[in-house]
Amino acid sequence: MDYETPQFFRVMQYASEADRDVVDMVSGSPDWEPPESLREGLAEYARVDSGQFQYPPSVGLTALREEIAGRRGVEAEQVIVTNGAGEANHLAMAAGLERFPGSEVLLVDPTYPYYAGRASMLGADTRSVPAGGDGVPDLETVRECVRERTSVIVVTTPNNPLGVTYDRETVATLVEIAADNDALLVSDEVYDHFDYSGTFSSALSVDSPHRVVTNSFSKSLAITGWRVGYAVFPDREGPTGDLFEDARTRHMLTNVTGSRPAQAAVLHALRETGPEYYESVRDRLRGRIDAFTAALDRAGATYTDPEGAFYVMARFPGFAGSFENVEQLIDEAGVAGMPGEAFGDSRADWIRFALVSPRVETAAERLDSFF
Repeated sequence: MDYETPQFFRVMQYASEADRDVVDMVSGSPDWEPPESLREGLAEYARVDSGQFQYPPSVGLTALREEIAGRRGVEAEQVIVTNGAGEANHLAMAAGLERFPGSEVLLVDPTYPYYAGRASMLGADTRSVPAGGDGVPDLETVRECVRERTSVIVVTTPNNPLGVTYDRETVATLVEIAADNDALLVSDEVYDHFDYSGTFSSALSVDSPHRVVTNSFSKSLAITGWRVGYAVFPDREGPTGDLFEDARTRHMLTNVTGSRPAQAAVLHALRETGPEYYESVRDRLRGRIDAFTAALDRAGATYTDPEGAFYVMARFPGFAGSFENVEQLIDEAGVAGMPGEAFGDSRADWIRFALVSPRVETAAERLDSFF
């Protein structure tokens, strides 16, 4: 797979040019409203003194870093506010490749393709360990796959594309494996608010100089275009404190800083938004999961039943998850998903659907009819 080519764009462009109505289930852009407090925060910022329209601290607004730190149980000095989780992952992977011996990134297959693309951009090789039948990698297999050349292990939980969540024992063992092999675990937890099983556990629950946690507000606040994310690095006074310094330098040289109004509005939203907002979104998604998987049952498909995030992977009899078959679904069924082969080899005969469309039931009916 050519991970340096934007495969999501390829499918979305094909769907946009189709000569029919298409339900877009390709990318994970929420279709619901952000909390009202977010708009309030942006409006409030627009009225402040223009002196606050200038550069914020490169590592992020101090108050926002403190808010994140308080919620995550870390020190504000460990937090860098980034241009979305994408930059946070890039900074963490780059710092890990620089700090730890070797030049290899270990990924869990299937994986979000941008991880492999970033590794290639950073001059690193990639190696994959297949997820088990339950979607979680076998921990002993992970341990066996790590070698001297492995600098970074990247995982995402709740998972994209499989929708599984890693429990406390799993994340603790993954951190342990990284530490035992002088490597860095990068845990992308951007879907942490979308846990339906109650089993999700953050890698921050494990105190270790061998783990970095990345996240953003793109999904949880439904603002993918605002690009406000963050990375939590190990204790800066600890043995891997240079990870933070390396990431801060790269961040400053690449971006200088992040958007001040976006950070200010996110801070206001975090302070003013209650848990009922997040629960209402989860309820919405539970309904979509039920409707979509019911249609997959009727179509005779095998599928993942999400414990977290908002994706379903499905395998249809005699219909592999190739780009050609995805294009056929667009043309003949009017439904656009992502081919399994874009996420690696282990689920290459599956197709991933993002349940972030108000037309999920329409898509389900079309798939049922097609198959």
